[in-house]
Amino acid sequence: MMVVSALFMPLLVFLGRTSGADVDPTLPFSEHLDSNLKVQLSWGFDLVKDTITFKVTVNTTGWVGFGFSPNGGMAGSDIFIGGVGPDGIYFSDRNADGNVMPAVDEKQDSKVLSLTEANGQTMMKFQRSINGCDKNDFSITEMPINLIYAYGTTDDISYHQSRRGTKEVNLLNYMPRSSVPDSKYFEMKVTNFTIPAINTYYLCKIMNLPVFDRKYHIYRIEPVIQNQDFVHHMLLYRCPPSVTKFSEMQCYTEETKCSQAIAVWGVGGGASEFPEAAGLPVDKDGNGTFYRLEVHYNNPNKIAGVVDNSGLRLYYTAQLRQYDAAVLQTGLMVTLGKLYGIPPNISAFLTYGMCDTTYIPQILSQSPTGAKDLQVFAAYLHTHLAGRKMRVAHFRDGEQIDYLVQNEHYNFEFQQLTNLGKSKKVQLGDKLVVECTYDTNNRTGLTWGGLGTNNEMCLAFLYYYPAMELSTCKSFPKPQALMSEMGAANATDWIKIMSMKVWDNSSVLEYQQILKRIDQNVFVGNLESNLMNTGKIPDLKLSQSSSCVRSKAVILHSAVMEILLLGPTLSLILY
Repeated sequence: MMVVSALFMPLLVFLGRTSGADVDPTLPFSEHLDSNLKVQLSWGFDLVKDTITFKVTVNTTGWVGFGFSPNGGMAGSDIFIGGVGPDGIYFSDRNADGNVMPAVDEKQDSKVLSLTEANGQTMMKFQRSINGCDKNDFSITEMPINLIYAYGTTDDISYHQSRRGTKEVNLLNYMPRSSVPDSKYFEMKVTNFTIPAINTYYLCKIMNLPVFDRKYHIYRIEPVIQNQDFVHHMLLYRCPPSVTKFSEMQCYTEETKCSQAIAVWGVGGGASEFPEAAGLPVDKDGNGTFYRLEVHYNNPNKIAGVVDNSGLRLYYTAQLRQYDAAVLQTGLMVTLGKLYGIPPNISAFLTYGMCDTTYIPQILSQSPTGAKDLQVFAAYLHTHLAGRKMRVAHFRDGEQIDYLVQNEHYNFEFQQLTNLGKSKKVQLGDKLVVECTYDTNNRTGLTWGGLGTNNEMCLAFLYYYPAMELSTCKSFPKPQALMSEMGAANATDWIKIMSMKVWDNSSVLEYQQILKRIDQNVFVGNLESNLMNTGKIPDLKLSQSSSCVRSKAVILHSAVMEILLLGPTLSLILY
């Protein structure tokens, strides 16, 4: 047995087990590329950092080739070749004009993380840009892509014979093709509801889940939409034990007790599936627990008589994953009164909401020492018609270390759950800041925060594991401090001053800075209680630069790899 690792330290490996397989939160997706199960691809990506990481594992002790093709053939392909030879590891980034030896790219932009040979298998792990760094790099998009592979039985690279193949996979929007054997589903829907002939209506229906005989995990959620032109978004919340009756009413007309979101869908979105490591739990111990389905109907033309039966379909399995998953609602607290407004005729106005996870242990019923880090794997970003951009910044020890997710081209008509491509760890004590950018150039009056489609929100629903007794972690500028800064003595003065103010570049900038500068009320809550603390919004960095701008360390690493490449002579034909 021979094991040789690359010079760079490999990514951390998650050592838990799910369904009999090792789970790596940085490489949550896996697909066999051949029918004989000899070639396995695992991958994960980071849209913010423009990186995608691949691990190709092949049942061979020879060379391994893997790449992207426009049609499954060799011409126009972007190819990576690697292995472990007598003199060490070799790896190169190449491209093919036809059925000839692939040419070496002038720029070796891909970074090998490890190359090992053990137990009759060769494993090649590397990272590259999602968008590509030069003309020879294949750009990976949200559409399916043809993957090609080939391998040899020795490190004397020669024609692969029948050891090659192709498979179409959607790398960035991956949905497993195999179904769970014991899968069942239930639906949470409204029943023959007549949509009111008004611009905005929130319907809340409180109901039970089916009765369960044991613990199950929900692993897939699909929307069931009867009237696509009217249903804007849907949320499913778990209720506390104090909620014991079925009901159907307009939302937010009384105190909302059902606050633990477990499923979120927005207009334009499709089905969502959980990673292999986690699922939403339902249990016989929860039989009798009520849930609230919230459906936001958008009816700007005030059409009467439309009957709706929309809702959510939830698939569940007895094959339990390693972790229970949950949803944390973050961002700017939604208020029913006119407590904050967005000025008109502005192309880029910023608002912020913050979650300071330092306060989370205070709300948990178990001992604070039992609190765990959050592995965030997906996010649903939500604003209304004026929203143009959204970002969730991640801070640790006062410094921004990442963006969990960002959408620089927010589209109100397409609000799909965003898969982060890997799990991102949020340690208790970190801060999460949700930033929203609004464009009100087509509006003549203030846009108030609120529930209506023409009002605004700034929310991020973060899917994570392991689950905690936690529902919200949001903030809002301290109302009295905000009014005082703007010269208002009370709420009536506030609305009058905001509505009559002359908004120019100077006054808008001043107001925006006040919103961010003053103390924030930070709310942390679960089904049973809520706590309020205070905090400050930290400064956000610019968006992540391209992954193609490499550090000196990476350049040195590539130089070392080029020296190693001088060993075997490459004469591979992948087709």
